[in-house]
Amino acid sequence: MYVQGFVIPVPEGKKDAYREVAEKFWPIARDYGALSQIECWEADVKDGTTTDFRMAVKAETGEKIVFSWMTWPDKATADAAHEKMMADPRMAEQFGDGSQMPFNGKRMIIGGFDTLFAGEA
Repeated sequence: MYVQGFVIPVPEGKKDAYREVAEKFWPIARDYGALSQIECWEADVKDGTTTDFRMAVKAETGEKIVFSWMTWPDKATADAAHEKMMADPRMAEQFGDGSQMPFNGKRMIIGGFDTLFAGEA
């Protein structure tokens, strides 16, 4: 399994707008092979001394941290899906040019990871 992880600062008042974006994006990602999408809103994010989630994304006063990830069967599927999703007309219909997103994408952290261990109950 391949995992794409995201850390995003979102203005506190835009929680519902962010959830709406995530909910609209899921069917598109699923159609191109995503296995799951998890979106988590800050509940207990402590300030660190050397680094922390807020410092990593240069969070501003009034912003909350979203910690999110998507799972894919493998990196090849995720890579192929990216190009297909960007070309999918639903992306433009749902999100336009991206300028109306409820977050600043320039401060989003994105990374892809190979699964090292996965425990489940």
